[in-house]
Amino acid sequence: MIVGVCKESFAGERRVALIPDVVPGLVKAGLEVVVEAGAGNEAGITDQAYEAKGARIVDQRAEVFSSAKVVLLVRSLGANQEAGRSDLDLLQQEQVVIGFSDPLGSFEAARELADKGVTELSMELIPRITRAQSMDALSSMATIAGYKAVLMATVELPRMFPMTMTAAGTIAPAKVFVIGAGVAGLQAIASSKRNGAVVSGYDVRPAVKEQVESLGGKFVEMQLDAAQSEDKGGYAKELGEEFYRKQRELMTKVVAENDVVITTAAIPGKKSPVLITADMVKGMAPGSVIVDLAAERGGNCELTKADQRTVEHGVVILGPTNLPSTVPYHASQMYSKNISTLLLHLVKDGELNIDLEDEITRGTLVSRGGEVVNDRVRELLGLEPLPQAAGQPEADAAQGSKE
Repeated sequence: MIVGVCKESFAGERRVALIPDVVPGLVKAGLEVVVEAGAGNEAGITDQAYEAKGARIVDQRAEVFSSAKVVLLVRSLGANQEAGRSDLDLLQQEQVVIGFSDPLGSFEAARELADKGVTELSMELIPRITRAQSMDALSSMATIAGYKAVLMATVELPRMFPMTMTAAGTIAPAKVFVIGAGVAGLQAIASSKRNGAVVSGYDVRPAVKEQVESLGGKFVEMQLDAAQSEDKGGYAKELGEEFYRKQRELMTKVVAENDVVITTAAIPGKKSPVLITADMVKGMAPGSVIVDLAAERGGNCELTKADQRTVEHGVVILGPTNLPSTVPYHASQMYSKNISTLLLHLVKDGELNIDLEDEITRGTLVSRGGEVVNDRVRELLGLEPLPQAAGQPEADAAQGSKE
């Protein structure tokens, strides 16, 4: 079975789906790896490095699609709506595509791939269970985003992060407030602390208090009922405007007291909740910085503009939407581990085995056999649920339940 790796076509995307170091493991499993020439260039990986590990380089993108049973991408059609459309003509019936696809946001793309007879698996839908931790690409990329957000803030802030004692006097440390203690938030807390800042963190889930404190941050407690903040898969759920209104009221004073605010509250397939209003920005000291990691879906700050640097009331607001791509070498390394582990999970005796009784396979599968098979995506498309397959476990039969 041939596995194909293409050069990413999304504007500004510098990652690659597979790095050379994982190729020998795939070859050992009976697979052949074909890589489009130049696929790894933006991540600092040469064609020669792939060949040295046993991959075959081909000159044309079309050749990858014509020869490969499985095509691995960082961004497949749903997460690459413009440039990715050119791949539709190259896709073949029963071909398998694995990558980020934004299935709960760009669900029409799932229908298009199903109409082509493509089997699609989405990296966003990896269930957050122990068995699938090494496949969790969202967490891998969030780690990089949290780290890079802090670096961006240090560049913009007209202060130094650490406390410094000099002959000219003592410089007080910067104060950093991180909203959301998921993977990105925890990495932002750790990175800010390493840079010498005084760090505090907040999350609607009181259970993460110990994690925040273990990284040297102070946990900000607010008297709010957030019992339903997570779904059963460990992903964030939307809590309603009344909850967010009360949260904003309690958060106003904390935001004003900090030099840097990093927000990470994103909900798959939904608009990001507004946590920082224009009035809250106005209350911050001039020179303060907001790094909004939820900018791709509107942002947690009311004044955020995606992929832009804006200044409002003297406050710098950054809205990056693809920070992992700015660290392409290690982002590709981590993503490659995630996607290759999923692929090997799907392979048995050198052939693809789509086992619907397996929770990981069932959870990531979006389309198959000309149908959108993910219940959550079907609901978004206005389609009736498919009949439960014979022998499929009733528990977690809804394949799109992981947010």
